[in-house]
Amino acid sequence: MDPDPGPEHTWRPGVRLCLDWGRARIGVAACDRDGLLAYPVETVANGSGTMKRLKALVDEYEPFEIIMGMPTDLRGRQGIAASAMIDNARRVTRALHRDVRLVDERLTTAAATRRLAAAGRDSRHRRSVIDQAAAVAILEQAIEMEKRSGHAPGELVSHETEESQGGGTQAGG
Repeated sequence: MDPDPGPEHTWRPGVRLCLDWGRARIGVAACDRDGLLAYPVETVANGSGTMKRLKALVDEYEPFEIIMGMPTDLRGRQGIAASAMIDNARRVTRALHRDVRLVDERLTTAAATRRLAAAGRDSRHRRSVIDQAAAVAILEQAIEMEKRSGHAPGELVSHETEESQGGGTQAGG
């Protein structure tokens, strides 16, 4: 599938998985084929069995691409955390054989926390689902960006490029 179909196209149909990658946990969300609904899937422990579990989720949901949040500061600058996320995205794309799109994740965790608090979740229970809620927020943002602009969001890390060249990213829309 063409990663950037052009301005006349507003949505590339297909399921996407979103990973809110953290040091200890990874929140996972998915969306339906038409991008109408993004929903939480689960929280995966970030450790020795991470890629095996993510591979099982890819096999189950069959996404054509994976969205990951790109950490930036409030001015949109990328620092050390962004470099680490690019490395994580490269690992994911090599292990799961799927393209990854890195999408600006500014304020998504804060928005997810507010949403859960408004829904009446106590702070102890919120911690157990905040990563999933943040993944939903990142995915909703990516869907909205693509539908509004007609371009695939964020920065592409192509699994084909990673496999043939052993690294590197390509700029996305």
